[in-house]
Amino acid sequence: MFKMSKFWERFFYLLTYLSQGSSYLSPRAYAILHRMHHAFSDTEKDPHSPHHTKNIFSMMWETKDIYNAVLNRKRAIETRFERNYPEWNFIEKLGDSWASRLGWIALYTVFYVLAYVYLDMHWIFFFLLPIHFLMGPIHGAIVNWSGHKYGYQNFDNQDKSKNSLIFDVLMMGELFQNNHHKRPNSINFGSKWFEFDPTYPVIKLLDKAKIIEIRKRE
Repeated sequence: MFKMSKFWERFFYLLTYLSQGSSYLSPRAYAILHRMHHAFSDTEKDPHSPHHTKNIFSMMWETKDIYNAVLNRKRAIETRFERNYPEWNFIEKLGDSWASRLGWIALYTVFYVLAYVYLDMHWIFFFLLPIHFLMGPIHGAIVNWSGHKYGYQNFDNQDKSKNSLIFDVLMMGELFQNNHHKRPNSINFGSKWFEFDPTYPVIKLLDKAKIIEIRKRE
């Protein structure tokens, strides 16, 4: 969709780690799984299709196994998937370490405890902690389950991809899966006039600020 300098690549790589925290996902492994998903959408080779698993939990467990195999280079990858992704070995090893994941979990918990003690936060908010711990997998589960089961289709992509929402602020545009599978390199996941992808104006702004360079103008 776009390219950036080595400085900004490292900046966003680090920002990815800081944002995902305990649920950090390797950009390399994620990119490969995403390419596999597009190439084999909703077939038995799809690493995360809701149509070849019993439920959302078994789908994500199977995805986890494939992700770990790709991450640890224990699975043969087609050459077409193994290219053009950022790598930073230090962050990769740090983000995937148990010390880092447990450290982030402790930090989130301390934050909630301090908010409870000093900001009079209601105790029920502690039930949000598991979402913070597993934010990455939960996001992936919602997008890949809902985006291939519920909603409507603008295009016949020979798969079961759907647009689950018309104003997707919940997943920042990623629930326009049908549109995305039709035009995977488009920076705007919305297609119809009433579909709003909130990430699209952010990408345009980053382009105008010369932080990124959009490859394909719309």
